[in-house]
Amino acid sequence: MKTKKLLSMLLAGTMMVGVLAGCGNGDADKKQDGNDGEETKIYNIGILQQLEHPALDEATKGFQDGAIAKFGEGNVTFDIQNGQNEQANCATIANSFVSSKVDLILANATTALQSSAAATNTIPILGTSITDYATALDIKDWNGATGVNISGTSDLAPINEQEAMLKELFPDAKKVGIVYCSAEANSKYQADIFKLALDQDNIAYAEFTAADSNEIQSVVTAAIAECDVLYIPTDNTMAGSTEIINNICEPAKVPIIAGEENICRGCGVATLSISYYDIGYKAGEMAYDVLVNGADISTMNIEYAPKVTKKYNAKLCQSLGITIPEGYEAIADAE
Repeated sequence: MKTKKLLSMLLAGTMMVGVLAGCGNGDADKKQDGNDGEETKIYNIGILQQLEHPALDEATKGFQDGAIAKFGEGNVTFDIQNGQNEQANCATIANSFVSSKVDLILANATTALQSSAAATNTIPILGTSITDYATALDIKDWNGATGVNISGTSDLAPINEQEAMLKELFPDAKKVGIVYCSAEANSKYQADIFKLALDQDNIAYAEFTAADSNEIQSVVTAAIAECDVLYIPTDNTMAGSTEIINNICEPAKVPIIAGEENICRGCGVATLSISYYDIGYKAGEMAYDVLVNGADISTMNIEYAPKVTKKYNAKLCQSLGITIPEGYEAIADAE
């Protein structure tokens, strides 16, 4: 009897330890609040970045900083994945986020957004570094919000002001070459707006499109043979090949107006620049509004960069003998 009683007491003690241990662990997605003992949810966010690129890297960093500032340190985790600019990779990553039931997906750049949209219509998706959401998502009646489980921030700088910059710097330009990747719908969207602005100023132009990075050298070579100034919009394919572009255009003394700063840093003379960190940061704040404040993502208007800055590539301008007027800021570390 004494033996049985002793065993019963030991078993009861073991069970109590197990119960206490279970209470201490809690849910994997929750943590103990040190102030009042209440559990705080830890939000899991999947970040799908289309490719490694300085502008996109800045947007991802801005998103993380913005989210942490709002959620609080330790209350949000990030699973950062890179699609290496391959649609199949982006689709696989997006589907893995859905399978792991993340609370929200950040889609950084257009292919990442399209892959995420195809993967889920229930998990909220925030885009960043997207030029035009209506074009990317094939929305016909655009009113500023998507109407589905998607919102985010845009990297679109005022196209008309970019055209005005070209006219300011090169008032004697006879023909402008508009160079972009035909596989990127957002690039065509920018090119079409730029053409309208050139039409209004009676400036001749021609389009030169590359299907992928393999065609860039031949396309740019054709463009400089026909045009005295080039315009390259915000374009991921072109952004990844600025060295190739510069090696063609600089010796030929053909300047480039770029749609964004990182393209300008590699091969352009001037740009109307936004901060990718800023639009990423805003998307991080929007994530908090969706997940904590309960904002309806389908009615959240797309947000734009709070400011734009005229910038120039000092080294390339010197090489080409171009004098930049006052009001422009030199790009740091321009090649």
